[in-house]
Amino acid sequence: MVALGGNALGKTPEEQLALVRQTARPIADLVEKGYQVVIGHGNGPQVGMINVAMEFSANRGGGTAAMPFPECGAMTQGYIGYHLQQALRQELRSRGICREVVTLVTQVVVDEADPAFSHPTKPVGSFYMKEEAESIAREKGFTFVEDAGRGYRRVVPSPAPKKIVELAVVERLVEAGVVVITVGGGGIPVAETPEGLKGVAAVIDKDRASALLARELKADRLIILTAIDKVCVNFGRPDQRALDSMTLAECERYIEEGQFAPGSMLPKVESCMDFVRGGGSALITSLEKAAQALEGRTGTAIVP
Repeated sequence: MVALGGNALGKTPEEQLALVRQTARPIADLVEKGYQVVIGHGNGPQVGMINVAMEFSANRGGGTAAMPFPECGAMTQGYIGYHLQQALRQELRSRGICREVVTLVTQVVVDEADPAFSHPTKPVGSFYMKEEAESIAREKGFTFVEDAGRGYRRVVPSPAPKKIVELAVVERLVEAGVVVITVGGGGIPVAETPEGLKGVAAVIDKDRASALLARELKADRLIILTAIDKVCVNFGRPDQRALDSMTLAECERYIEEGQFAPGSMLPKVESCMDFVRGGGSALITSLEKAAQALEGRTGTAIVP
């Protein structure tokens, strides 16, 4: 189970289409080495872009209907998946590998009583200077937070994933040897009601959803791909230190020390911990170093 970070995707459709061609190569390396690969991905910038554009058009004379947040998430699953499956299929074909690649629009059940709904933390959309963020917050009622020294971003609730609605379909596709792109953006958040499923305005963390799917699929490994080769403690300080591995006890200690930023490295580490407790092995590394990390040559391994 491979969870792709936002660095693997672009901020615009044009930039993304170019970037995913590079993203496809390390994933194709894994397929070529014989791994059965399932892919999850984030959608923070993309869902924010779509939501802002649709809201602007609806409220500023564009004549379009307002688009609820879950529908914006579904749109990102479609267009990000389209780019990824096209690029990966072409990369595999160039290597003489005839494997099918498919994107599955995926719903993930959340609990509407989850405390996350009263404490939004998940960054979406673009980075803003402080003054810009404060102006938008006053105008629209959005919540903004400072994001790891990179600027201010809107945050929305990030409830825990409880169940993957289309799990049985993913299982059948995997058994058929298909490379599956699923739980895009963490999945479309839905709640179970007496009338059926209904969309919820939130973003599920893609690492948590990927860890849940990895457990349900009984995957051997969860690989979370991000912008850095290894997890660091004292990040951004003179005494910054890269880690080759972390035990579960060490993870807990570093979390208590506040070493990992919420909405950034923290959910990655916690997701790996959840998967490792279930009996699997987990890695955090960069996209470019995925194959080397599986060989033990780089990356941060989370171990019991």
